[in-house]
Amino acid sequence: MKLNEGKLDRIIRFVLGLLLIVLWPFGFTQGTFAVVLAVVGAVLVATSLAGFCPLYAVLGIKTCPLTKS
Repeated sequence: MKLNEGKLDRIIRFVLGLLLIVLWPFGFTQGTFAVVLAVVGAVLVATSLAGFCPLYAVLGIKTCPLTKS
């Protein structure tokens, strides 16, 4: 699994993911919508930590800098 997320992309995903996750426990969202946002947030955090986004791979997007071979 090769990295396909750049540093800025990973930081944005991590911060946004955490924000979406904490909306539910602090009462900003409720019900099914809160659960959906928390799951999306968890996916964003997971992909930021892994540095790999499966959707990016399918679409051929790569935000990480090119490595010299």
